[in-house]
Amino acid sequence: MGSLKGRTLFVTGASRGIGKAIALRAARDGANVVIAAKTGEPHPKLPGTIHTAAKEIEKAGGKALACLVDVRFEDQIRAAVVRTVATFGGIDVLVNNASAISLTGTLETPMKRFDLMHQINTRGTFACSQACLPALLKSDNPHILNIAPPLDLREKWFAPHVAYTMAKFGMSLCVLGMAGELRNAGIAVNALWPRTVIATAAVQNLLGGDEVIQGSRTPEIVADAAHVILTRPSRECTGNYFIDEDVLRSVGVTDFRGYQTTPGAELIADFFV
Repeated sequence: MGSLKGRTLFVTGASRGIGKAIALRAARDGANVVIAAKTGEPHPKLPGTIHTAAKEIEKAGGKALACLVDVRFEDQIRAAVVRTVATFGGIDVLVNNASAISLTGTLETPMKRFDLMHQINTRGTFACSQACLPALLKSDNPHILNIAPPLDLREKWFAPHVAYTMAKFGMSLCVLGMAGELRNAGIAVNALWPRTVIATAAVQNLLGGDEVIQGSRTPEIVADAAHVILTRPSRECTGNYFIDEDVLRSVGVTDFRGYQTTPGAELIADFFV
């Protein structure tokens, strides 16, 4: 297993959930972690802010920089990138984790919600990648990792929530295009997606509550898989649509019971797998 010690990670949506878990896993190696998220003040329904996440990262052994960033706004992204380079000297890893979800049909999806999902998921991923590229080009092992599903154009993934699927697959298409575009520059661009539902605040509040949480795994399984990917040589690992469980199996992990929120519960498969 490699290490992220001394590496600088720019992680969007890192104030909670999968993003924070990836940040904390890197922090345990002694990495520098930028929490680029929009929760500066406590949310009435969601736990965590960029400041509480920064404290956890420091406690875990890393160095943290809390940046208030709404990825819909290019000026906020670019200001955070400038702060990152000034603070840590560069960027080695970008994790595009920030995402919005609405599992609604065509008539039930207000255009405001449609726009939000596309602005955060697809446009935010593109904008963050673009802003971080000059710094990534100077790294000796640069990675972009999108928390996005494998491309699968079967009708069943679109029919129930076409707006969300389009926005999420936009992140996946960024992998397809940027991996090819940036291959000769040595920048790895990959996607990572969980095989099962992951226990996050979004699942708790939007996708079915406690019953779904019981059939979920913890965010740490995605974080451990991300760590494996991000410590690989970038020139040898690009253009992949990874599934968390498969990544961990590739390094010898065969027992996933420790990642279950409820031991022995039947696991619920995630979308798109």
